[in-house]
Amino acid sequence: MTAELNALIITAASIGFFHTILGPDHYLPFVMMSWARKWSGVKTALITVLCGLGHIGSSVVLGLIGVSVGIAVNKLEFVESFRGNLAAWLLIAFGLVYFVWGLRRACRNRPHVHSHTHTSEAAHIHTHSHQREHTHVHNDKTKPSVAPWALFVIFVFGPCEPLIPILMYPAAQKSFLGLVVVAGVFGVVTISTMLGVVLLSRAGVSFVPLTRLQRFTHAIAGATILLCGLAIQFLGL
Repeated sequence: MTAELNALIITAASIGFFHTILGPDHYLPFVMMSWARKWSGVKTALITVLCGLGHIGSSVVLGLIGVSVGIAVNKLEFVESFRGNLAAWLLIAFGLVYFVWGLRRACRNRPHVHSHTHTSEAAHIHTHSHQREHTHVHNDKTKPSVAPWALFVIFVFGPCEPLIPILMYPAAQKSFLGLVVVAGVFGVVTISTMLGVVLLSRAGVSFVPLTRLQRFTHAIAGATILLCGLAIQFLGL
């Protein structure tokens, strides 16, 4: 490898790390959703990695298209800026909707008494809150959550602004190996940093005592994601 490519690799790794650490939207939504929805560590990691791949892959594809047709860097950066605004508004909308849904769910999940009749015609009565776990068998299947897919769509729209410029040099040198290596290093460092921060933060949040606020975990998660989106959009984080 040339000295220039080595320098680009170091630059890509550094930018990938700091770009992720300084952008709370890269990890906060996963931490809060994992905490509120009680995702396992494996599920949290899988969703984080898939969203990270969508996040980076969309920018790589855009960059390669720009390189192949000779689009100037400033035009690509304009497209990335537009995608960034769109992703921020999508994150705001997701956080707001989830916050409202969480509040509604919390208000409805007060302890109450009701009976269940099963297919065997046996009935039982119990007192519970839907926020807490209770076991009784039904034939209905649990509806799959749309939250992971919503996060994936948001991250696909979310741009990796620093990636486009550092792809331009190996492209100008007509070095396919350089393109692959630079994009690969940036992607691996970015996703690894996302995953590390998410899992460490998830472990820390699990120790926070929220007994009295247990019903409001979804609302808290939605409010946090909403504030994160607002910070990205209006504070430029």
